[in-house]
Amino acid sequence: MSYQEKNITVSLMSHLLIVGYYLINLFQMLQEGGLVSTRLFGLWAIVIISIIIVNIIASILTNIVLSIVHAIKTRTNETERFIADERDKLIELKGGRASYITFSIGVLLSMLTFVFGQPPLIMFSMIIFFSIAAEIIGDVSQIFLYRKGF
Repeated sequence: MSYQEKNITVSLMSHLLIVGYYLINLFQMLQEGGLVSTRLFGLWAIVIISIIIVNIIASILTNIVLSIVHAIKTRTNETERFIADERDKLIELKGGRASYITFSIGVLLSMLTFVFGQPPLIMFSMIIFFSIAAEIIGDVSQIFLYRKGF
């Protein structure tokens, strides 16, 4: 598994955990009688901030662990060079395209829920969900492209 694949896998796992947390709390709110704006705004803040912080921390820890493993394997103090070539950039672009398409479709579906009479909190909750889902789709497509050998 290459360096980029490992970073994408860590990002994917963090996104899956955060979307799980978001959906569990959202469904609990819905079962308790509907969406309460103050609790929902707090949930949105927690999810957005945790995505940023968890991805930064996970990326840093992944780099540290990979450097330690490389030093143990090679028994040298040399740092491993993590070079992104044209193939890596192309895979990243294709993953970004999958993310943008997913997010665009999600925003359209979210707007349609509002048009069909659902409360605005549902629309915004769906937009938050589809933003995380878009990141997951982008990560999965990148891992698929790396595994495919593109």
